[in-house]
Amino acid sequence: MTIERRKVLVVGGTGYLGRRIVKACLAQGHTTYVLQRPEIGLDIEKLQMLLSFKAQGARLVEGSFSDHKSIVEAVKQVDVVVCAMSGVHFRSHNILVQLMLVDAIKEAGNIKQFFPSEFGMDPARMGDALEPGRVTFDEKMVVRKAIEEAKIPYTYVCGACFAGYFGGNLSQFGSLVPPRDKVYLYGDGNVKVIIMDEDDIATYTAKAIGDYRALNKTLYLRPSVNNISQRELVEKWENLLGKKLEKISISAEDFLASMRGMDLASQVGVGHFYHIFYEGCLTNFEAGENEEEVSELYPEVQCTSMETYLKRYL
Repeated sequence: MTIERRKVLVVGGTGYLGRRIVKACLAQGHTTYVLQRPEIGLDIEKLQMLLSFKAQGARLVEGSFSDHKSIVEAVKQVDVVVCAMSGVHFRSHNILVQLMLVDAIKEAGNIKQFFPSEFGMDPARMGDALEPGRVTFDEKMVVRKAIEEAKIPYTYVCGACFAGYFGGNLSQFGSLVPPRDKVYLYGDGNVKVIIMDEDDIATYTAKAIGDYRALNKTLYLRPSVNNISQRELVEKWENLLGKKLEKISISAEDFLASMRGMDLASQVGVGHFYHIFYEGCLTNFEAGENEEEVSELYPEVQCTSMETYLKRYL
């Protein structure tokens, strides 16, 4: 099987996942362009990151969503567009900004593959999601509808929790570091979830670029090494720590009740945690028509286990 090397534009390349996708695209040998937006202003850290990408071989292309023509011109320089703009409420919620990118891709008429910003829960399977968190999935479906109506070849990569937000903290809501004394379990903690190192997510995304098997498909990020329950995650941390943690179980009812009085971003988070850790929305289905498992397409990728990932927190 031959996977073609492509000219790739990464939108959101200085973001949390985007920076990893840029590096992964370069590592896979794709000619990699990164959108440099004038709105960067005096954000020196983002500028230095862009310059570091340039030093690694990426090409910077200027464009702004307030200037449609500039986005069209940027898109015309490449074959593939990967968008990694943030869709989470506690950072910056930019999902519908992608509609302007879809319009530019449609006008340019040359894109062979578009990866919209997905990577988490599959919005097509979240039709019964709770308010207010369902807005994330509803907006992603609006973007998907626009892509498909414009007949833009696409690949949707989704299905994993980012390890930085769900692994290192043992999935504790509102924390980024692992507890050393007591841990809260969602229910019995035995629901299987998918937690992946963000570098591995980026690698799979880059490998799907130029792969005809990924065209007009949903790719699920579900390697077996990353299929893990919260209780198993806690046990791996206990083994590394050399001690047992006090475990406190939270019922589904109590967890949802905690949403009262929270700000919007936290309410969204509670809803998403509920679907992941109580309902098992990442693992309670089999891939169907026009859906593929990335681990089957790219078995050569060696993903980071959560045991290995957790060692950095010791």
